Amino acid sequence: MLTDIWTVFWRDWIVLKRRLSRYILSRMISPMLYLVAFGWGLGRSIQTGQGSYLDFIVPGIVALNSMTISFNAVGTPLNMSRVYHKTLEEYLIAPISAAAFVLGKIFSGMLRGLISSAVLIIMAYAFGAKFSLNAWFMAILLLNCGIFAALAVVAAMSLDSHEDMGNFNTYVLLPMSFLCATFFTPKQLPELARWLIEILPLTHASQALRSSAAGAGVAPVSLAVMALYFIAFVAVGIWQVKRVRD
Repeated sequence: MLTDIWTVFWRDWIVLKRRLSRYILSRMISPMLYLVAFGWGLGRSIQTGQGSYLDFIVPGIVALNSMTISFNAVGTPLNMSRVYHKTLEEYLIAPISAAAFVLGKIFSGMLRGLISSAVLIIMAYAFGAKFSLNAWFMAILLLNCGIFAALAVVAAMSLDSHEDMGNFNTYVLLPMSFLCATFFTPKQLPELARWLIEILPLTHASQALRSSAAGAGVAPVSLAVMALYFIAFVAVGIWQVKRVRD
């Protein structure tokens, strides 16, 4: 099974490697705009209990960025291969298990999310951000990439058009991008809204990254919630691939 997972992953890596330099350069644009606007612009006039606003938002931007990149790296290509190009059948008739296919796709999405996050972290240090890059930070980042790469498999296997994938981004990922503790703490929101936001995976990723970046460790509940989301999305994705194959 490990060989099958590696085969699926390696195919996507070959595609990425051919345009890796352009990919890295393109990943610098959004982080630079966030850091300039919120770090040097708005952030200069805001202080938080943890120091500067730049230090506060960098973990949130890392969580947001890793979510977006990991999801889009898997969701859009897989959906197009299933709905339009009909190349998904190449995998379905190959002698590999549904689990190997799903995990291979998830790992390829995680790789892209990690590359993009590395670019963002380097730029954040260049902009003067001060945060701790430790083992807990990396573990949470990996788990966050895995969650949304797995969610991308679920969405790509469920939705039947490129427009539907765009709507999923608009109605699911976009609200999370701004509300899930990325730019401000949910404690300021009304109780019902806060409760709804605090059950979402990106909220726990943002809070866990921010806590670990400050050297305060990670809350066990955040780890548990993120792990449950990851396991659930992987299980649903495998079930969907098996259903299509059968």
